[in-house]
Order: sequence, then C-alpha cells, then structure tokens
Amino acid sequence: MYAITVTEPGGPEVLRWAEVPDPVAGPGEVVLDILAGAVNRADLMQRQGYYPPPPGASEIIGLECSGRVAEIGEDVTGWSVGDEVCALLAGGGYAQKVAVPAAQLLPIPEGVDPVTAAGVPEVACTVWSNIVMTGHLRAGETFLVQGGSSGIGTHAIQVAKALGARVAATAGAADRLARCRELGADIVIDYHDDIPAELKKATDGHGADVILDNMGAKGLAANVDALAPDGRLIIIGLQGGTRGELDINTLLRKRGSVIATSLRGRPLDGPNGKGAIVAQVREHVWPMIGDGRVRPIVHGTVAMAEAEAAHRQLEAGGVVGKILLVS
Repeated sequence: MYAITVTEPGGPEVLRWAEVPDPVAGPGEVVLDILAGAVNRADLMQRQGYYPPPPGASEIIGLECSGRVAEIGEDVTGWSVGDEVCALLAGGGYAQKVAVPAAQLLPIPEGVDPVTAAGVPEVACTVWSNIVMTGHLRAGETFLVQGGSSGIGTHAIQVAKALGARVAATAGAADRLARCRELGADIVIDYHDDIPAELKKATDGHGADVILDNMGAKGLAANVDALAPDGRLIIIGLQGGTRGELDINTLLRKRGSVIATSLRGRPLDGPNGKGAIVAQVREHVWPMIGDGRVRPIVHGTVAMAEAEAAHRQLEAGGVVGKILLVS
C-alpha cells in the first residue's frame, strides 16, 4: 500500500507519498481500506517531531478515517467485511489501509457521506470525553470553547448547544466569529480582546462553568479568571506553550478545577478508555448528527498524496472546520 511517510521532523515538505507494508489485523482488530482521512493540529505537531505516537501505534500520521472493512481479526464481532465505517485512530490515517481495534469503529453517521465522516471521530471523541465525561457540562451552564472555528471548536459549539448550555466561543477574525454564531454560539469574543472581561460582561459577571482550551500556558491565567464558581477548565492542547503561572488563590476562591487530558495515548479498555468513549459517542452524539442538531463542518478536501498542501493550508490559518484527505 501507499502512505504518507516522514523521514525526519520538519516542515510540510518532509511529507512523502511512499510504498509501505500492508497492515495486518491482530486479535480484536480490523483492517480498513481507507476512503478518506482528516487533518488535525496534532498531525502538524507529529510531523515537527513534538508528538510521537504512543507505544505500539503506527508511525504513520493520522488520527481518524473512514473506510470499508477489508479484513477481520480474531475475536471481532459485530462487523463484517464490506461494512462502511469511520474510526478513531492512534495513528495510521494518512494511508490506503489501516489496522484499528474494533472497539474504535463507528458506523457512518446517519445523513453523512463516507468521505465527510472521516473528519468526525476524533473531534466527537475529544469533545464528548472532555466536556461531558470529564467536565460534566449540564443544561443551563455556560460553556466557553477557545478556538471556536477549529475542527474541535465547530463541533464543541454544536454539542454544547444540543446539551442545553449557553455557548461562548473565541475566534480571531470577524468572519470566523460569524461562523461560530451561525453554529449556535450565543456569545462570540475576539481572542485579541480581554476574554474574561468580555465573557463576564455577557454573562452578568458569572463567567464559564466549563472551558475547553487548546492553548495551554498562554491562556492559563485568563482562563482561570474567566471561570465561574465551581468552574472546570479542561486543557487539551499546547499551542500556547507548556509552562504557565497558576494563581492558586484565585482558583481556591472559585473552588475551580484545572484538568489536563489527552485522547491519543489512552488505553483501549477501562471506564476512561477509548472503547468506552467511542461507545458513548455512538450512543449520545450520533443521534445528534442524525437529527441535524450537530453537523460536520468541512473546510475543503485535498488528495491524500498531497497532504503537504493540506498541512500548509492549516498552518496558514483561516481554516473553519476540517480539511479532509481523500484517497
């Protein structure tokens, strides 16, 4: 088969379409013929050498895909050769084939074409596991997502709105703020402004009960300032650095929580494992997609062999939703 390979860390130019060995389905796994994959910020970090795959995972970049089941390993039930599915991956999505644990498979959501479905599993599992399973977002609470026009942001706005939350989103330009509002955000804030002040102004001083943040250190102080009493700050990215100063006194007075989580390196099994997350997404998020409360947002498509162009596009900024890689 062919896949995108990286011989050394670097810019988009290090991505090469090359022949590699076919994957084999181990016990509990299936092999998919990939129809499409999707580009995530984590892919750029892996290409640059900052985000290696977890032990045992494919070295090939790619955290999600759609495809057809081509081979079934031992102890796999509930799936058949030829089934069209999408999948959460620990790696391997920029390729013609991938081996994936069967517990990380999902049916194509109702009303979604197989190519578009390639961009759903990673954002759906990230958002649900963080804002619901970890952040315990409830109807009537205020939810803030930093980077509302991103793949995760566009999905998080819709899911939080479907859960009955008041939704706030940040973005860096008027057109992207408008898209956030179109997707259901009640409050939109330019991230160049004073985010805590603007949020408190819009919420009568309350702030956010749950914040989903992809910046890390750069936004830490502002996020703690923006928290409501008993608020939960969930950090899922490091785009703004790894080390920041935490005002514990402010956090204590708010009875706030700061939680850092990741999805890729989780085990398959257990109450917080990928299998449990995928099962909850299928139970709770797939019906939201099926009835139209949540819809995948696709910025555009690029041929899989031209992944370099997709990486350059994402790095340049202005992408709303997902860029898909089509085999």
